[in-house]
Amino acid sequence: MKIASIETYAQQVVTLVRVRSEDGAEGWGQTAPYSADITAAVLHRHVAPHALGRDEADIPGLCQDVMEREYKYPGSYVCRALAGVETALWDLRARRENRPVCALLGGPEQPEPVPAYASSMRRDITPTDEAARLVRLRDEFGYRAFKIRVGKECGHDTDAWPGRTEELIPTVRDAVGSDCTIHADGNSCYTPGRAIEVGRLLEANGCGHFEEPCPYWELEWTAEVAAALDIPVAGGEQDTDLAQFRRMVRMNAVDIVQPDVCYVGGMERARAASAMAAERGKLCTPHAANRSLVTVFTMHLLAAIPNPGPFMEFSIEPTPWAESLFEPRLEAVEGRVPFPELGPGWGVNIRKEWLERAEMRKS
Repeated sequence: MKIASIETYAQQVVTLVRVRSEDGAEGWGQTAPYSADITAAVLHRHVAPHALGRDEADIPGLCQDVMEREYKYPGSYVCRALAGVETALWDLRARRENRPVCALLGGPEQPEPVPAYASSMRRDITPTDEAARLVRLRDEFGYRAFKIRVGKECGHDTDAWPGRTEELIPTVRDAVGSDCTIHADGNSCYTPGRAIEVGRLLEANGCGHFEEPCPYWELEWTAEVAAALDIPVAGGEQDTDLAQFRRMVRMNAVDIVQPDVCYVGGMERARAASAMAAERGKLCTPHAANRSLVTVFTMHLLAAIPNPGPFMEFSIEPTPWAESLFEPRLEAVEGRVPFPELGPGWGVNIRKEWLERAEMRKS
């Protein structure tokens, strides 16, 4: 069947996308969050013209055409917009077959709950208070893995305040116990020398992966850090160019790739980045920094790829805008997130009250 229409329901924080086929079948997807009203405009201008009238099953062809025919507009916004249409097409196809999306990708028909690490997004919190809230989450939701924020976002080797990182790492380790995994995210903070210093501190405290230690565009810097450290280095969250993922894994800049389904352009392109990593014996732990549909997409991706990391990222920050998008609500149970099971496809129901508050546009 051919794609007959594409609707966006846009708010500034997030845009939902509905794709309808010529026989009335439909599927729901989502663009990347934030400045999503701009992404919706990009979608109708740069993605919809290549999708309308196309065979709904030709998802790989759509991805290739958008990236090639819109080559004058490389980067974030076109990929964010493509993700909205692409994820809606997977939902449409899975609903037709009465199956979960992960099964279409080679995963199970009845996927198991996904182990999750509780992901902190905060740098404005003291080490003592951060440790205390992670312990509460461990005890209430059964998390056995966490991620903390070190340094400062694009911080040029500076910290949120002097000495915070050096205090944070051992404080959290002592609080949560030696049997819990602790990851750390540098958010492009460090030069190689300083990143290696922080990495050594993470190693001394038995931590897991060190994410984006250097500015993400400085692959040579990140490769230097990865070569120097024993703990795995992770990266790729910000990247939208599959050729960059290829370079990343070939030069061993990272040990773990982290494509974001909504940043990189959807499931097909995220799966391609994962496959590049798998060819080099590397894991894939996708970026999923909020509880919008991107976390649902990530769950299906992890269930289908051969090289998933041991834990999925799962935000612990309050995000009312995400929780109002769909049902059922995502929540960890004994440290694992159950798959939504309200139907085939993504397994969720979009909330009509959210759609009524959004700006609708149709191609």
